[in-house]
Amino acid sequence: MPDHYESPWREERDALRAPRRASHGQHHRRRYEEDAVMRGGLGEDDTPPPSRRKRRESGTGDERASPRRKNRESYTGDERESPRRKRRESYARDYGDESPPRRAGRKNGMENEPTGSRRKQRDSYGRVDDYTPPRRKRMDPRERGERAIVVEKTRERESKHSSSQSTAQLLSEDALRALDSGNEKIMYREKERDRQRVVEKVKAERKKKKRRKRRLVSGPLLEEGRVERRRDKRSWFAWASMAKGERGRLCGKKMLIFIAIILLILVIAIPVAITVSKKKNSGPGISSSSSGSDPPANTELHGLSQDSIPATAKGTILDPFSWYDTTNFNVTYTDEKVGGLPIMGLNSTWSDKTSPNPTVPPISQHWDYTKTPARGVNLGGWLSLEPFVTPSLFNSYDSSLGIVDEYTLTSHLGAQKSKQILEQHYASFVTESTFAEIAAAGLDHVRIPYSYWAVTTYPGDPYVSQVSWRYLLRGIEWARNHGLRVNLDIHGLPGSQNGWNHSGRWGAIGWLNGTDGDLNAQRSIDVHDQLSKFFAQDRYKSIITLYGLCNEPKMTKLPKEQVLNWTTTVTNVIRKNGVNATVVFGDGFLGLENWTGELQGLGGTNGAVLDVHQYVIFNVDQVVFTHQQKVQFACQGWTNQTVSSMNTATGYGAILCAEWSQADTDCALYLNNVGVGSRWAGTFQQTPAAYAAPAVLTPTCPGGSGNRGANACECSDANADPSRYSATYKQFLKMFAEAQMNSFEKGWGWFYWNWDTEQSPQWSYKQGLKAGILPALAYQPDFKCDKDIPDFGAQGLPEIY
Repeated sequence: MPDHYESPWREERDALRAPRRASHGQHHRRRYEEDAVMRGGLGEDDTPPPSRRKRRESGTGDERASPRRKNRESYTGDERESPRRKRRESYARDYGDESPPRRAGRKNGMENEPTGSRRKQRDSYGRVDDYTPPRRKRMDPRERGERAIVVEKTRERESKHSSSQSTAQLLSEDALRALDSGNEKIMYREKERDRQRVVEKVKAERKKKKRRKRRLVSGPLLEEGRVERRRDKRSWFAWASMAKGERGRLCGKKMLIFIAIILLILVIAIPVAITVSKKKNSGPGISSSSSGSDPPANTELHGLSQDSIPATAKGTILDPFSWYDTTNFNVTYTDEKVGGLPIMGLNSTWSDKTSPNPTVPPISQHWDYTKTPARGVNLGGWLSLEPFVTPSLFNSYDSSLGIVDEYTLTSHLGAQKSKQILEQHYASFVTESTFAEIAAAGLDHVRIPYSYWAVTTYPGDPYVSQVSWRYLLRGIEWARNHGLRVNLDIHGLPGSQNGWNHSGRWGAIGWLNGTDGDLNAQRSIDVHDQLSKFFAQDRYKSIITLYGLCNEPKMTKLPKEQVLNWTTTVTNVIRKNGVNATVVFGDGFLGLENWTGELQGLGGTNGAVLDVHQYVIFNVDQVVFTHQQKVQFACQGWTNQTVSSMNTATGYGAILCAEWSQADTDCALYLNNVGVGSRWAGTFQQTPAAYAAPAVLTPTCPGGSGNRGANACECSDANADPSRYSATYKQFLKMFAEAQMNSFEKGWGWFYWNWDTEQSPQWSYKQGLKAGILPALAYQPDFKCDKDIPDFGAQGLPEIY
C-alpha cells in the first residue's frame, strides 16, 4: 500500500465541496432552509445550527478538543500505525480499487462517539447489520434545482404573511412536531428503500470481486428518455429506478431483436448446411435408394459397453460398433471362426419349421426338385454390384473416368469411402421386408449372388473386403424366417471368369486365362474351401439346397477341359468338407446339346444341376421376333430344350434356369454396360474391342431393320413407367412371363432376374407385380403353353413397341 492512500472518490468529493468553500455560510444556510422546507416549512425561530468552526470556538476547551484532534494528539506511535491508516489498509485489502462504503460516524464502542441530533437521527433509523446510514445524500443537480424552487416559493408565501404572527405560525408547536415526525418517517422509508438497494448491490459486487461492466443502452432509448443517461460509476441506479413496466418493455424489445437475428441466421444457414451435407455425405453416385432415407437405429447396441470389445478388435469387421447397421444381428462380440470365416452376428439358435406358402414343405423337410420345381427370384445388384440394377451408384461420374464396374468404382472412391457407400447400399437395398414380400408373391426360393471379396481380397484388389459377408449371413437368416430356401451363387471369382461388369471387373478374363490364370483358379478353389467348411454347419444343411460354383464362365473364350477339371476339383472339395447341397455349375454358353455325357455322376448322392440363363434380347436372331413369336418361342423352343436336356441321352440331365426376364428389348439403362447402347435401337458398341461383343449398329426391332424413319426402333416405350403401358402390351408381358415359367418348370424350376431394380421395371419382379404384368401368386399363373397365343399386332400393338 502507498504511503499516502488516495481515495478513488476524493476528486469527486472535492469538486462538490468547491462551491461550499466559496461561500460557506450562505451554502450552510441554504441547505438548512431546504431541509426545513422538506420537513414542513420554516418557523419563525428556526435558525441554522452553528458551523463546525463556531462550535469549536464556543466549546469549553480549545479547538483541539474535537474527538478527531484528540485522537491524533493522544497517539504517539509511528504515523503509519494510525487508526486512519489501518482503516485505509483494511479497505484496500477488502475492496481493492473500489471505493469503500461511506461512513457517517463512529461505530458503537468507539471513544468520543458523536452526540446530539446526528446520533438521534441514526438511532431513530435503527441499525442494519454492518451498515451505518450515510451522512447526507448527494442530490442530483436537477433535484437540487427543484428544491430551490420550492424554497423560493415558500419564502414568497411567508413574506406575504409576515405581517401577522398568527398567520406565520399556522400550527401549534406540538402539531409541527407531529408533522415533522410524519415527514421524517416518509423520508426514512424512501431512504431505507434506497439504502437496501445499495446494500444488496454492494454485497453482490463483493461476492463477484470484480468491477461491474458498463451496461450498454441503445441510443433511441436514451433519446426517448426511457433510460437515464450514465453520469458516473454508480449510474446503475438508473436501471434500478426504472419502473417495472419500462424494464419489461426494454427487455422485450431486446428479446425481439435477438430472436429476429437468430431466425435470419437460421434461414440462411439451414439451406446451405443441407446442400453441403448432401454433397459431403452423399457424394457422387449416391441416391436415396442406395443410401437409405434414414440411418438405422441400431437399438441392438443399447446397453452394450464398448469396453466389452477387445482393444485389438476395435474398428475391425468384428467390432459391432463399427457396423453401419446392426438390425437383427447378434452384437455380442465373438472372434470365433469356422473355416477361417467369422460367425459374427449369428444367434446360436434357429428354426427351420417355416414354409413360404401352403403348396411347399417347410425348410426342415427334403425338397425333391424332380417333383417340385423351384420358383424363385434373384437378389442381384445387392452384394455384387450391377450398373443396370442400381445405376445411381454409377451415373454421377464423368465418362472419362471409366467407372463401369465395382472394380473401377472402388478404385476411384478409395477404401474408406467405398466401405461407407457400399455398406449403406447393403443395408438398404435388401431388408427383411424384401424376403417377406418374396414369400407373399408365392415364391419359395431366393438366389443370392455374392463375390469372392466377401471372403477375402488379394494384393492389388480395391474391393471392400468381408463387409458383405455379414450381410450375406443375415440374408440367409431372413430367408429362413420366411421359409425361403437359398441358392448360394458366387458371382465373381478372382481374375473374373467372363470379363463382364457383374463379375466385378469389365475387360480381360484373368481366371484360367492369361498370366495369372492358374493362380486365380487356385485362389477360387481356396475360396470354396473356406466357404464349404463354413456352410457345412448344421444350421445350413436344410436351408442352402443349391450351391453354385461359378456364375456364367465364358467357356466360349476359355479352354473347356480346364473348366471341367476345375469344376470337378471344386465339387470334390466341398463334398469333402461336408456340404450336401446340390452343386450348380453354369452351361458356359456352349448350348445345352453340347453337355451330353459331360460331368456325369458329379456331386455324388445329391448330384449336380446344369444352370442355364435364357434371354431372347441378347441374341440378334431372337430379339427381332414379333410379340407373338416371342411367346411361341418360350412355349416351344425353350420347352423343347428343357425336356431334351433333362434326358441324359440327349443332354446333361438335370437343368435349372437360374436367370430369365420378361423384358422383350435390351433397352434398359446400362444393361449392356455403362455408356453402351442397345441392339434394339442399333446403338450397341462396346469398348475395348478386344473384350467386346460384336457391335450392332442396325436397329433389330421387328420391321425396323435399316429403317430410321417412322418405324425406327426406339427405347422410350420399353423404358416407360408401367402405368403408361397399353392394355395389350401388359397382356403380352404377362403372357410372355408365364410362358417362360411354364417352360422352365419342365426342368428343376426357375429364378427370375431380378427382384427389384431402380429404373428398369421389366427386370423387376416387385414392380411387375404392382403393374399387373406378373401373376399375383407364382404358383397360380393364368396362362400355360397349351393355350392359344394371340396375334398382338392384329390387336393394335406395334411391333416396335
